[in-house]
Amino acid sequence: MKNILFLGPPGSGKGTQAKMLADYLNIPTLSSGDMLRDEVDRGSELGKKIKTYMQSGDLVPDEIIILLIKNFLVQKHLNGFILDGFPRNINQAYSLEKMFLEIGKSIDRVFNFEVPDDVLIKRILGRYSCKECGSIYNTYFKPTSRLGICDKCNSDKLEYRKDDNEQVLKNRLLVYHKSTFPLIDFYQKKHLLISIEAVKSSHIVFDVLKNSL
Repeated sequence: MKNILFLGPPGSGKGTQAKMLADYLNIPTLSSGDMLRDEVDRGSELGKKIKTYMQSGDLVPDEIIILLIKNFLVQKHLNGFILDGFPRNINQAYSLEKMFLEIGKSIDRVFNFEVPDDVLIKRILGRYSCKECGSIYNTYFKPTSRLGICDKCNSDKLEYRKDDNEQVLKNRLLVYHKSTFPLIDFYQKKHLLISIEAVKSSHIVFDVLKNSL
């Protein structure tokens, strides 16, 4: 059984790797963000409570996220899972471990995707997409062949995300590193952590990931 946890800053590509590994191992990816949105869409009592937090701009309490994860794992008979996006800090890690003990499960591997901050900033700031077909490009790493024209559908409707700017990204990375260093130490002491340099192409990183299992 492979119960896997992914750590990595925004722009590290861990979401892409989670999807590739989930397909390869035929196990689900548990994304805390997706689980929250799904519960809201279902209109359950818990979903209504989550919606009030989201609408007010407040963070959804840790115990609700852990309850969603617990309910999913208890209801499904899984050969493994990939947990992506949670825990984000050491207190969440302790709470998660306590919940796993209650249901007789544990984390087998923790993968930490490492990318230098300057590369992360270029990955995120340089991203743009085609409004017509959804193709994604990057000014620094994967520009369109013709300036301002989508390679796939020849549309000139290309757009950058408005909420991506360098100062906001630097602040996000600062917060991430501050909260994640204790997590890395926590899982390292349990001999669960494997760090992967995630600078190269997604397929090369995935080969390293597979070989590390």
